[in-house]
Amino acid sequence: MERWSFLTNHARVLVCIAHDPGVRLRDIAERVGITERSAYGIVTDLTEAGYVVKEKDGRRNRYQVQVHQPLRDPTARETSIGEVLDLLVGTTSKTTGRRHTRKR
Repeated sequence: MERWSFLTNHARVLVCIAHDPGVRLRDIAERVGITERSAYGIVTDLTEAGYVVKEKDGRRNRYQVQVHQPLRDPTARETSIGEVLDLLVGTTSKTTGRRHTRKR
């Protein structure tokens, strides 16, 4: 039986970055269960779509999740990435230093 997940690899990579903005591609790949090349492609997708900003920090990259960005799904455009990350991992945003609250 093939394994499946409720979250796409893109979402899982985003969660890794939210947990550790200095995470290496090698570590993302290991945690998500994909190749480094796939991790690189997903991080590139996320940066090109404006969900993540990548900055050089010496020889490594640091990432910043753009929590204000809406989801790509047309049925959930009123929900931000930050709100989804809070639901999934319950972490304080690394980009703003404050906890996001859901709109009611």
